[in-house]
Amino acid sequence: MSFRTAFSQTQVFRSRLGKMASQLSRADTGGLSLSDLPKSNVFTSKLPPDPSFETPEASHRAQRERLYPRMVKGALFTFVRPETNEDPELLGVSSKAIQDIGLKAGEENTTQFKAVVSGNEFFWEEGRGGIYPWAQCYGGWQFGAWAGQLGDGRAISLFESINPMTNVRYEVQIKGAGRTPYSRFADGKAVLRSSIREYIVSEALSALGIPTTRALSLTLLPKARVLRERVEPGAIVCRFAESWLRIGTFDLPHSRGDRDLIRKLATYAAEDVFNGWESLPAAVSLGKDLPADTVEEPARGLPWDKIQKHQGVEENRFARLYREIARRNAKTVAAWQAYGFMNGVLNTDNTSIYGLSLDYGPFAFMDNFDPQYTPNHDDHMLRYSYKNQPSVIWWNLVRLGECLGELIGAGSQVDEETFVKQGVTEDAAPSLIKRAESIIERTGDEYRTVFLNEYKRLMSKRLGLQTQKESDFQDLFSELLDILEALELDFNHFFRRLSNVSLADLASETGRKGVAPIFFHAEGFGGIGYTEDSAKERIAKWLDKWRQRVLEDWGPENDAGAKRQKAMKEVNPKFLPRSWILDEIIDRVERRGDRDILRRAMNMALNPFDEEWGLNQEEEERFCGDVPRFQRAMMCSCSS
Repeated sequence: MSFRTAFSQTQVFRSRLGKMASQLSRADTGGLSLSDLPKSNVFTSKLPPDPSFETPEASHRAQRERLYPRMVKGALFTFVRPETNEDPELLGVSSKAIQDIGLKAGEENTTQFKAVVSGNEFFWEEGRGGIYPWAQCYGGWQFGAWAGQLGDGRAISLFESINPMTNVRYEVQIKGAGRTPYSRFADGKAVLRSSIREYIVSEALSALGIPTTRALSLTLLPKARVLRERVEPGAIVCRFAESWLRIGTFDLPHSRGDRDLIRKLATYAAEDVFNGWESLPAAVSLGKDLPADTVEEPARGLPWDKIQKHQGVEENRFARLYREIARRNAKTVAAWQAYGFMNGVLNTDNTSIYGLSLDYGPFAFMDNFDPQYTPNHDDHMLRYSYKNQPSVIWWNLVRLGECLGELIGAGSQVDEETFVKQGVTEDAAPSLIKRAESIIERTGDEYRTVFLNEYKRLMSKRLGLQTQKESDFQDLFSELLDILEALELDFNHFFRRLSNVSLADLASETGRKGVAPIFFHAEGFGGIGYTEDSAKERIAKWLDKWRQRVLEDWGPENDAGAKRQKAMKEVNPKFLPRSWILDEIIDRVERRGDRDILRRAMNMALNPFDEEWGLNQEEEERFCGDVPRFQRAMMCSCSS
């Protein structure tokens, strides 16, 4: 390297350090402007682009019609620009998302912010470079059948951003920004009603502590008329996530036999999504059962070569990647079950490798507890019902295991040149398949264990318990769900109302029966074969068991009672954006021009555990009260 080149590179490096120091200094004062937010495009720089448009310039100069739906092979994305939109109106911004992504308060009022989140501006200029937008290519299993190439049909990623304070990298994208090569027969648009639902509920799940993609803003496109069940207003949600990779991203190259692309994708996922191979669960011997600490909390940080040398394991790094993805999804679905949330359409293209709640379509929170309930009116076989969510996520993970099968089954041979270039030989195939099947089967055991551990942890917290006992699952959790189902009681209201109960009120059978009606609907209880007295008696018996467990954990309720109630209210939300509430919000925004309801609803969604929000008392009490009788267990379509 010449002195001139070295000097030039040093100057560039110093300039970048100076800029970063300046950005960090500004971040210390409360966040950055959108232009100052550090940006990257690691996804498009490390993974293969659409061969028809290998560079941003090629895509930018192409007529838009050439970027429309077609088959794309050997690639994981296409460079594609959003369609511009006339007179967009910024309807709402999540203050928590603004903070978490690293922007300063008030940035949403700038002209640039409004232009970017509406798709009218991005950070690339011909001749000057920058970061060009892209749409991801993936496939998927939908309702158990292979659907072929899918992809980002109405979502376009704008850039990756790094919050300088947390060092977390997010991929920022806009949904509803126009057609891409993956739009199939659709228009690439999003309607206002589905956009309102995603905007509010993704932030609500985040506030509950459930892993999810995030919603930064909601923009109305008043000049865009979108045809769904009717002609509707268009909208764009600007959203972000640590990764938008799905199981379906692996499905498509696997279906095409593109083993090289699968390896590149898996390597990218481990190194750039999960922050390196050393961050994954520690390897275990294929000949041994999983150690308890591996299931509970895996050792991390030990280099692969040292693990292999010390333990003599056969499990390779790709098997560890598979286990990490399974563990993350196990924890997320456990949280869904504990809080009564249903995704509604858990196809493999809607299942995140990062374990995020993803792609909000016909989702819902549980009203009256019904394990058979699905919010998807197209799910006639109840494939994605509440009770089936844990098993269907595992079904999806088995599909991922098939995609990674060659890599995880190769064991220590995975990096040998012959295997990398040519794959498994016919003679070696039986042992490779057996090893892969063993790893998938054992990962299934790990998935179940992680799921149950997380579910029991969350349910224990929701019931105000500080410890866990083996008998809790049957005596408290299962019995409670049976009662809620039999008496047709509201799932989440039960926990919040229980948070207000004093043990002194439960000291006698008379007291327990006196408390029981607080869990009834305004019109009373439901179910078949119960009288009011027998319904009270069944709840009272459960309350007695719960009281005894609380006494074991907290002791007599003096100061401990207030602490226990406070702890329960911190995990049991008073407000949830139920389907009936979202329908009302949509109607008020779309038909009545009520913009402020979005601000109030988002404030409640971001602070779900508060007792009151001080914005509109009558509205708050109504939204947190009984679900109207004929608006329970609502269903909707994928375009909703």
